[in-house]
Amino acid sequence: MRKFSIDELSKYDGRDGTIYITYQGKVYDVSTSFLWKGGKHQVVHKAGQDLTDDLKDAPHGVEFLEKFPVVGILES
Repeated sequence: MRKFSIDELSKYDGRDGTIYITYQGKVYDVSTSFLWKGGKHQVVHKAGQDLTDDLKDAPHGVEFLEKFPVVGILES
């Protein structure tokens, strides 16, 4: 499985249409989600970042992310 550094992950911020986010060490490709248009979600969250802590306050759980492919893991 591909390994991403936090710097590499930040390149997938949606500017080129590719939107990756990380949750609990897994990198998800959420590019097809209408909720992530332009690399932003609910005006608060930005793509290319680790959203592990942010998901604790979300109105949905991890089941939302399970709809999307895991494309790698975040290096610690």
